[in-house]
Amino acid sequence: MSQRLKLEVEAVDAVEGRDLVIFAAEGLSLARVAESLAGDGAVALVARAAAAESFKAKAFSALAMPSPEGAGYERLIVVGIGPAGERAMLDFVKLGGAVAGRLTGGRHADIVLALPEGPVEPAQAADLALGLALRSYRFDRYKTKTKDKETAEPLKATLRVENPGAVKKAVKQADALAGGVLLARELVNEPPNVLYPEEFADRARKLEKLGVEVEILDEKDLKKIGMRALLGVGQGSRRESRVAVMRWNGAGKHDQPVAFVGKGVTFDTGGISLKPGAGMEDMKGDMAGAACVTGLMQALAGRKAKVNAIGVIGLVENMPDGNAQRPGDIVASLSGQTIEIINTDAEGRLVLADVLWYTQERFKPRFMIDLATLTGAILVALAQEHAGLFTNSDELAERLSAAGTATGETVWRMPLGKAYDKMIDSKFADMKNSAGRHAGSITAAQFLQRHVNDVPWAHLDIAGTGMGAKDSEINRSWGPGWGVRLLDRLVRDHYEG
Repeated sequence: MSQRLKLEVEAVDAVEGRDLVIFAAEGLSLARVAESLAGDGAVALVARAAAAESFKAKAFSALAMPSPEGAGYERLIVVGIGPAGERAMLDFVKLGGAVAGRLTGGRHADIVLALPEGPVEPAQAADLALGLALRSYRFDRYKTKTKDKETAEPLKATLRVENPGAVKKAVKQADALAGGVLLARELVNEPPNVLYPEEFADRARKLEKLGVEVEILDEKDLKKIGMRALLGVGQGSRRESRVAVMRWNGAGKHDQPVAFVGKGVTFDTGGISLKPGAGMEDMKGDMAGAACVTGLMQALAGRKAKVNAIGVIGLVENMPDGNAQRPGDIVASLSGQTIEIINTDAEGRLVLADVLWYTQERFKPRFMIDLATLTGAILVALAQEHAGLFTNSDELAERLSAAGTATGETVWRMPLGKAYDKMIDSKFADMKNSAGRHAGSITAAQFLQRHVNDVPWAHLDIAGTGMGAKDSEINRSWGPGWGVRLLDRLVRDHYEG
């Protein structure tokens, strides 16, 4: 699973760890197998402890207590699942996160994966395992001191199930997905002096070990291709720009691929249109879209998804030196359209413009979805609750919305239209890269749409969801890896052969 979790799957026939985790529905009803493994006196012990702590077994709540006398373990942890008989409403990913939140690093826990109405399905067990892995993740490699054993050592857990063979197979799939999410988190969390365009490209290349074909385009290649909009963003940096092209061929040779495009501004000062100093350190996360695409490609390859998928990420650093792009400059994008630079801090759309055009022209995909921490305006509109969704395809909108509901990585569809598109017309070029404050997220999306032809396309503005994440049952990381589970679910539900 993750470097913080060592997980095994075994039959429900023993307790070997120091902790025992069981699940209770409201009313403190337990599975019979859980009662048996917990030992004599456990039911009465749980009832007394619950009364003392006003524990009602609401979903994701937990109660810990010393084990009954004579038991072969040290600590009993009861995790609530809410009302009995509502398994279909229970989020097993969050449940796994709730369990991980009560476990201690360095200790071995047995998790009896049975509910009062019976054993769980393999897919539900896999979701719980995914939640365990996501909650156990920490990014602390640059801390030279660890506070205690709990933070220094990984969690060790054994899922005790009645059908270990089927569960192991399902958990293996969850492991691949968790790996993709955690890769995305790592990339977003890394400091910008460590993760710059060349280094990001090198990390993308590591996916080759999973069977992903990776091609790295350097500045010489990009100039030859004609990605002048992308190169203009990076021309003020000492770090060279890159584009990484990742290909997973999991379906037939002639099957039309699906494509994902990511904004990878590894640090964004705003360029000559310099950002305020307060909070600028967070702009190391301005590559969260590229991180998601890279994590998604790892997840698809790791679980050997039966789909042909393309991941293309534009990697630049936006810096304000004497060679930097200026407000008033006019550049020609790969599409041949000219762009007047109004604000050098509206740089992500310049990167995506070239990469979107390149992707559609080279790969002729079934659809394209781009992800970008593109505008602060989307935070004003949606806060951190949803990503903004802009699309030319009702079908893609419906499928993304459904995948968002299923995974908790929710999207909210925003409008596109001719009136908004007119706002980016320029007096001196075909378009300008900023229309000002009003409808800022929409006009940014309109800009991108001018670099998309007839291919079904969706733009996800993840400025509110891709970094600076709030704590949740499954995440304690600043970089949440948002979007990997959403897009994996989209592919799994609709595009695998």
